[in-house]
Amino acid sequence: MSVALVLFRRDLRLDDHPALEAACAAHDRVLAVFIHAPEETAPWSPGAASRWWLHHSLVALDTRLREQDGRLFIAAGETLPVVRKLLQRCGATAVYWSRRYEPAAIAHDKQLKQALRADGVVAESRPSNLWCEPWQLTTAGAKPYRVFTPFWRKLRAEIPLSPPSPTAHAHEWVRLSGSLDIGALGLLPSIPWDQGISETWQPGEAGAAEMLELFADDALAGYKQMRDFPDRHGTSQLSPHLHFGEITPRQIRHRLRVLMAREGAQHHLDLEPYLRELAWREFAYHLLYHFPASPTENLNPRFDGFRWASDDPEAIGRWQRGQTGVPLVDAGMRELWHTGWMHNRVRMVAASFLTKNLRQHWHHGARWFWDTLVDADLANNTLGWQWVAGCGADAAPYFRVFNPYTQAKKFDPDGAYIRRWVPELAKLPVQLIHEPRRDPTALAACGYPMPMVDVGASREAALAAYAAIKAQ
Repeated sequence: MSVALVLFRRDLRLDDHPALEAACAAHDRVLAVFIHAPEETAPWSPGAASRWWLHHSLVALDTRLREQDGRLFIAAGETLPVVRKLLQRCGATAVYWSRRYEPAAIAHDKQLKQALRADGVVAESRPSNLWCEPWQLTTAGAKPYRVFTPFWRKLRAEIPLSPPSPTAHAHEWVRLSGSLDIGALGLLPSIPWDQGISETWQPGEAGAAEMLELFADDALAGYKQMRDFPDRHGTSQLSPHLHFGEITPRQIRHRLRVLMAREGAQHHLDLEPYLRELAWREFAYHLLYHFPASPTENLNPRFDGFRWASDDPEAIGRWQRGQTGVPLVDAGMRELWHTGWMHNRVRMVAASFLTKNLRQHWHHGARWFWDTLVDADLANNTLGWQWVAGCGADAAPYFRVFNPYTQAKKFDPDGAYIRRWVPELAKLPVQLIHEPRRDPTALAACGYPMPMVDVGASREAALAAYAAIKAQ
């Protein structure tokens, strides 16, 4: 009887899983394995919030496997030696896994495949969490895309129309002794800070399916209009489930198309804008694959000469803690700390404030988001920060500086979002809630700080710094 190993990494599901399907189809017995090896993805090993999610997602996956009379074998250490020992223990002749696209992960998986094949082991990788592989779409000149709109047009024509695969079932799951307890991986915080995250999220396939159904029932019909309002359920909030591979874009698209066919025209109108937003994730992976240095280097080299302000730990710390004196920015940063997530519109405003009003390097923001977001994703994080900073592909023009006061008035008109996350301002009237600095007496009574910078003057200083590199 032939035996195969399936390595789970960021594909923590049993549904629509090409690598697992291939193993189950070609072999009689399958051992499901997770190997904790964070050093192999350094310097972008999972941050604290991601580690919390990973712990609970592994628990959920193991629970599903046990329902099939299997279990998830947990190990820690360097992947290749662990795999070799497991191959020997269970007599396996093949190893399957889902592809990853981060530079360190690509290099590691290439070495793993070469070493296993040299041992005479079948080593196969499969596509997993994208509509199309990052190398599949190119411009007419066979170059990678650097602008989103033509990328989206090409992707929209190339998205596979086949439905997602059903749950993979092994003929027989291998159960080995010696598996670590998931808690032994040390993924959870030693000092509890995760109450808000625990109250907000349900990691795992079931949580992903529930979030998708909630979005489809409650927010999809108004998605185009409501996605920018942070106090309302206007987005899918599937990003952490997508990052950990608990659900795939193919599953999402298929489920929403089924709903669209059932519900009629209104859902049809709103499906396209949502799929377009999912395509930004595909674009992010396209860029990361073709420009692997982009997590640390400006995609637009002209910005290498940009005059960032000197690193200011106090200013960065106030931004991180949500104590800038700018309500919408502070609301977003406090939401992030409490829930591990921040509404996308507010992410852009908070990022703009750090990089343009405080003129602190985008690296500081990228690293903070990496540690605090449950959906911390190297491709998305890099694209987002370079886009706001103005130095990336398809970047916002540098002169587009998000005014946090006008953004708050437009997208949180009654101040509900600010009141929730900045409770010291909750009793202010609506005419002051977005910009309480206009009444210093009321502001002082709230115990809330004055803005740490003048938004208008700091914008002009940022534009002057940009003009200097433009002149070069």
